[in-house]
Amino acid sequence: MTHADPVEEPFSDPEQQRRAALFGMTIFLATEILLFGGLFAALIFYQAAHREIFVETSRELHIWIATGNTVVLLTSSLFAALAAAAARSGDGKATGWLLVVTAVMGLVFLGLKGWEYTLEYGEGLFPLAGGDAKLSEPAKRLFMDLYLMATGLHAVHVTIGVCLLLFIAARIATRATRMPGQATTIEVSTLYWHLVDVIWVFLFPALYLVR
Repeated sequence: MTHADPVEEPFSDPEQQRRAALFGMTIFLATEILLFGGLFAALIFYQAAHREIFVETSRELHIWIATGNTVVLLTSSLFAALAAAAARSGDGKATGWLLVVTAVMGLVFLGLKGWEYTLEYGEGLFPLAGGDAKLSEPAKRLFMDLYLMATGLHAVHVTIGVCLLLFIAARIATRATRMPGQATTIEVSTLYWHLVDVIWVFLFPALYLVR
């Protein structure tokens, strides 16, 4: 009776593992860009078709809240980059705290976005939620439909990112994840967070600066 040869571990070289993980994440991020790309294409197309009405409706949005949220997300990206750098250097404690700070800033973003939604609902800007008066024109309703789809989908991605970062931070705190062996996992996770930030950087002018 012959024994089968032992199965070799794929990507036994750490650097090869890192490159493979980053390549896989790049493919995933590309699919996310395609998803939001469709929304951006729709915004650009309909904005060109209904320029004046889109500008008028954009002025109804709370740009000061969105500006604050932009600052929050860009700052969170800095902390995410610092967390990845700390992970590569093997500093687990700093990595955990930086991930928590990044996640907390994501929660701040979601809180501000929820507040903005509440204000817009009260002002009758939500379709099918008392918005018949302000959204009497089809183009205005279309703008708000696109706004809710784009920002709502983005908020879902922020929520996923917050949960992911807190999960990794908890594993670091309980030493279930060891440094620097899991630095690649953390680097890939922070890449996802950077994508979330970049998407917002494009959503902000597309929706709020149309005015």
